[in-house]
Parts: sequence; C-alpha cells; structure tokens
Amino acid sequence: MQEQPASQPPPQHQYTVQQGGPSIQFKTEPSDVPQPVTPAKKKRGRPSKQQVEEETPEEENDIVAAKKAKRTLNRFNGMSVEEVMAKTLPDVITYNLDILIIGINPGLLSAFKGHHYPNPGNHFWKCLFLSGLTEEQLNYMHDQNLPEKYSIGFTNMVERTTPGSKDLSSKEIREGGRQLLEKLQKYKPLIAAFNGKGIYEIFCKEIFGVKAKNLEFGLQPYKIPETETVCYLMPSSSPRCAQFPRAQDKVHFYMKLKELRDQMKGLLPGGEVVETQYSFDLQLAKEDAKRLSIKEEQVDPEYESCTGMQTELRQSS
Repeated sequence: MQEQPASQPPPQHQYTVQQGGPSIQFKTEPSDVPQPVTPAKKKRGRPSKQQVEEETPEEENDIVAAKKAKRTLNRFNGMSVEEVMAKTLPDVITYNLDILIIGINPGLLSAFKGHHYPNPGNHFWKCLFLSGLTEEQLNYMHDQNLPEKYSIGFTNMVERTTPGSKDLSSKEIREGGRQLLEKLQKYKPLIAAFNGKGIYEIFCKEIFGVKAKNLEFGLQPYKIPETETVCYLMPSSSPRCAQFPRAQDKVHFYMKLKELRDQMKGLLPGGEVVETQYSFDLQLAKEDAKRLSIKEEQVDPEYESCTGMQTELRQSS
C-alpha cells in the first residue's frame, strides 16, 4: 500500500513577473499592522439599565446634585439660592383695606419675582376670580393694583425668605406674630384673612394666649386688640395642601370671605355678623366644587404640603 505524503501547509500565493530579465517573485504575508477600527456611535437617550446599575451611589448623588443645581440656576436666571434668599418681598398694604391676605413668609419664587403668589400652580388668583372678589382673572403681576381697585392687600407673618416654612425657627414665627399685630393695629383692615391654618394657630397662641383646638375655617371669635379687625381663616392656597388639593375645593371659602366682607360693609342684609354663619360646611364645599370646572396648573416644587407646614409649626411651638 502506497504511503500518503504527510500533510503540508497550504502554499503561499506566489506571483511571478517577468519583464525581459530575471523573474521577480512576490510573496503575500499576513500583515501585522492593525487595521483602523471605526468607533461605535454613542447612543442618545437614557442610559441602559446595566449602565445605571454599574454607577456607584456616590456617582448617582453627584449627578443628581449637578442636575438640581443647574435647574436652580436656570429657574432664577443664574442666581443662587443664597442670593435669592437675600431678597425680600415688600408688603402690598395701605390703610383701611377691606381684606388683608396674610401668608407665612416669602418663598424663593415670590422673592425672586418680587410679587405675591407667583407660582402658576398656586390656587390663590384663580379662587379670587371665581369667588367674585375680582371681576377678571388676574395674576401675580397685578398684586400692586389690588389695594386701589379691590381694597385687597398682602403681607406675611415673617419677612425672611426661605425655601420652605420648615426653615423658620419658632422664635422667628413668634416674633413675626407680634410684628403682624403691630401692622394690623396700624393699618386697621376690615378683615385679616389668614392663608393657612398653621400660621393662625401660632398667631392665636402668641397674641390671644389661646391654644386653638379643632379650628374651623371661616370667621374666628377673636378681634385684633384695639381694632375692629376680624380674623378669617381659609385653607392654604398651596396646591400641596393635603386636605384641599384642588382649586375647586377652596373656592367655597373665598365665596364666604366675599360674603363676610359685603355683610360687614352693609352691602348685604343680615344685621350683625354671626361667626357660625361662616363655619366650614363640607357639603356646601362639595356642591361648589361640582359646579366648577377648574383647570389645574403645573405645581412648582417650591411649595410644600400645608399639612407638613402645620406639623412643623406645632412642633416648633
């Protein structure tokens, strides 16, 4: 049996070129030079789940902090939070107003804009119009015109600007209550309307020496000392008020505020004002809410839950 030759590696290709002289042979060898690699295009959009999982908690915190700082700068046209907090919000007030709206203290957006209730998600301006307290839909740019046109003004219990009411100390709030008393005694509005239950609880304890229990919205039993100014309590106009989260839930209280004003000025029959006439009636509030179709605007993160604010104020006091 004839033996087969051992297997040989395949011969390399050879090319012979003969041009009237000795033949020239070229051999093609595998190249050791690396070929250029086209880089893969980076995908746009959200990172993959695997990429997110590979990030450390420290990296995630840095990314979140950077995004938050960028949003803040964009929101305040390049101003830092500290610079905005250094700004103050002037009162819009004059003597013998029909209604003085009282808030807790200026938020960042209010101080930056220089106007009261500028948050597009805040229900104040919408409720003011729907209740008939103004004849047209206004916004924060009109706050300076309200004293002359509608006899409505604005002030706050504490003047200092903070990101939230929880940043106020109990000492500041108590001192703010005494300053508010002096302001009310000086300007003598017909009605001091407290925009939120928490601030009235502190004011009531500080000024009247009464720890308010089971507060009801509406006309309160105490007048401002040395004046005929009555106190009226309504839910916070913040969209994050847990008990009344929608504008249509709050319009009822603005309607009753208008009714109280008209009766005190003799524009409505009824004689002496009785506080029980203005206590919160849940059924009436629901009926008013059903009749009104109100578009809810975007909520600004500046505004806190009014329930959270009340808790903070109670703890601080």
